[in-house]
Amino acid sequence: MRFILDRNTWQEIFGSISKNKVRTVITVIGVLWGIFIYIALSGAAKGMDNGFESMFEQIAKNSLFVWAQNTSMPYEGYKTGRPMQLKLEDATMIENRIPEVEYIAPRNVRGFFGSTPPSIGRGNKMGSYPLFGDFPAFTKIAPKKIYDGGRFINDEDIAQARKVAVIGERTQKELFDKGENPIGGFIKIDDVYFQVVGVHKFDQSGGFGGDGDIFIPFTTFRRLYNTGENVGWFSIAAYDDADVVQVEENIIDLLKNIHQVHPDDERAFGSFNLGEQFNKIVGFANGITFLSLVVGIATILAGVIGIGNILLISVKERTKELGVRRALGATPAEVRNQIILESVFLTVVAGVMGIILGAMTLAGINNLTQDIDFPYTNPTVPIPYVLGALVIMVVLGTLIGLIPAQRAVSIKPIDALREE
Repeated sequence: MRFILDRNTWQEIFGSISKNKVRTVITVIGVLWGIFIYIALSGAAKGMDNGFESMFEQIAKNSLFVWAQNTSMPYEGYKTGRPMQLKLEDATMIENRIPEVEYIAPRNVRGFFGSTPPSIGRGNKMGSYPLFGDFPAFTKIAPKKIYDGGRFINDEDIAQARKVAVIGERTQKELFDKGENPIGGFIKIDDVYFQVVGVHKFDQSGGFGGDGDIFIPFTTFRRLYNTGENVGWFSIAAYDDADVVQVEENIIDLLKNIHQVHPDDERAFGSFNLGEQFNKIVGFANGITFLSLVVGIATILAGVIGIGNILLISVKERTKELGVRRALGATPAEVRNQIILESVFLTVVAGVMGIILGAMTLAGINNLTQDIDFPYTNPTVPIPYVLGALVIMVVLGTLIGLIPAQRAVSIKPIDALREE
């Protein structure tokens, strides 16, 4: 420690650096560029990861959706093109036979997917909003943010087919006066009065909480539109540790068996596996992070090797100086430590500059992506990762400094003076 704090040591280090300014700057840039690339790429990947995490926080990550279509193959006397129809009992069968399914929510809708929009109004105010018939389990799959004082549909609403509704922010704004509390108020849906029990906040999950969506109990929807046991589609969430792709295949196979569809018919039931898409996105972000780590370390290593080369040249140019120091009593350890300290100093300076430049770049990216539609949020690199990269740089700087240090120690005073 005394050696590190010695003023003469640092004077010699800065004197050596000043003699090779251009080479030193170029080499420092190499190390700086390496950690800059690591921070910039890792931060950018993290921003993408954060963006999709934020977007998917409104819906279970291991979720999928299944709906009915038309058959494309004849089977057991049935012709091609037979229309399929999901039923409530299908949901019960899926719950009982596929243990990986955590939640399943049968859903119906009006005013969405090309269906006839309902007439919705309050007094002389009218509007057009998608109307969903749902079970409480839906909020387990796509959580709703309900304003204080309100609630979502509950089991009693389902059991009694209550005429209650949860409305969106736009619905509230367009049908209720400014400052008026909508909770307890009434809206008219196709000439039937519904009491508002909650207002949900807007989210961007598309059809799972738009600013005008209205939710009513599934059983009430069934009575209002005489849909019977028919279901528009299933929203399903598998357990976190389940293979969501396999769960999807199992559900489709079970529905084919229930509705007597050819096992090879790929068109009878449609599905969208959000969990699979989310895993692909996470995998892509992790791949970018790993790539940034590999490229960053490789670039840092190349820069550190450059520092070692500069020090080797510096040692050769300072042969007489080092010989005189040895002749005056400098120990091999003192000479070695000075060269290693110079290597570590250059590496740390370059690393800190690269970290600062990378942080400034990520801050700029964050400012530029505040108002874009693409899911991108808070591009940052965790502090432990940054410190870890800096520690790696110090270790590499120390190791690479051993080479010129050993060269300096090997210089014999008499040979140095004779060479001069």
